[in-house]
Amino acid sequence: MGKTSIGRSIAEALGRQFYRFSVGGMRDEAEIKGHRRTYVGAMPGKLVQAFKEVEVENPVIMLDEIDKLGQSFQGDPASALLEVLDPEQNVDFLDHYLDVRMDLSKVLFICTANTLDSIPGPLLDRMEQIRLSGYIAEEKLAIAKNHLWPKLLKRNNLPKKRINLSDAALKQVIEGYAREAGVRQLEKQLHRIVRKSAVKLLEEELGTVKVSVKNLEEFLGAPIFRKEKVLTGEGVVTGLAWTSMGGATLPIEAGKVHSLDRGFKLTGKLGEVMQESANIAYSYTLGHLQEYGADADFFDSAFVHLHVPEGATPKDGPSAGLL
Repeated sequence: MGKTSIGRSIAEALGRQFYRFSVGGMRDEAEIKGHRRTYVGAMPGKLVQAFKEVEVENPVIMLDEIDKLGQSFQGDPASALLEVLDPEQNVDFLDHYLDVRMDLSKVLFICTANTLDSIPGPLLDRMEQIRLSGYIAEEKLAIAKNHLWPKLLKRNNLPKKRINLSDAALKQVIEGYAREAGVRQLEKQLHRIVRKSAVKLLEEELGTVKVSVKNLEEFLGAPIFRKEKVLTGEGVVTGLAWTSMGGATLPIEAGKVHSLDRGFKLTGKLGEVMQESANIAYSYTLGHLQEYGADADFFDSAFVHLHVPEGATPKDGPSAGLL
């Protein structure tokens, strides 16, 4: 999603210096608060190094990949960041190496993460959350045409006229091979097209390689994602689902099996929320049989099997629970 670029733009708009460091995989709190000078190879913490580089007291500091913080016997970096991000405490931040109090209250901290689930609650409480929605297909198309494709051609030293990628083919790449919130996978797929086109230009001595919807599979293989189809018929309804790429539909199938035992079975790797939704739907139906024109003993000899396709994919969440 270009979170680092957004951070740089914020710093530029505010007229401040920008410094970024990644905390992904960090397991030692001394990386934040500095090592004590009694240790061999002791160094100041990342924040002191940031001030040393920017040479101002009010920079924009980006803590990248904060959801991937580690933890070990050497300490918990997430706990060390509590003091850094708390405006009531960071006016008196102490670096163990310098052993000097520092005022961090003038620093604008920006933390980036791909998911909030792995961030400790106390640390999350000290932040204001801003969710960035994924790019829509039209935005990806514009980014690919104006930025990604020219950059890849330049990187591979290929003139633009040697490879002709149609807009329809580019749209098919977005929808069938790179269905994601950002454009990282899209860039990888476009790079595959450039590499294979370069081989064609050399081996077949062609003047121009044309990439269209018809021959796209020659470069990328079969599409990874298929277009969603609305299933119709008795016992099939369409539910809602949410992913990082946006909304989606979720077909839900139900079948009646004649059996001496009443009840129902759930399949499709459903989470707790969807299982509870299915239980509620089943109980509601039992209590309103007459309204639906069914006999009161309809389920006495009927076993209901509820299934959500693509059983290998876990399904859960508030939107997926709308059965």
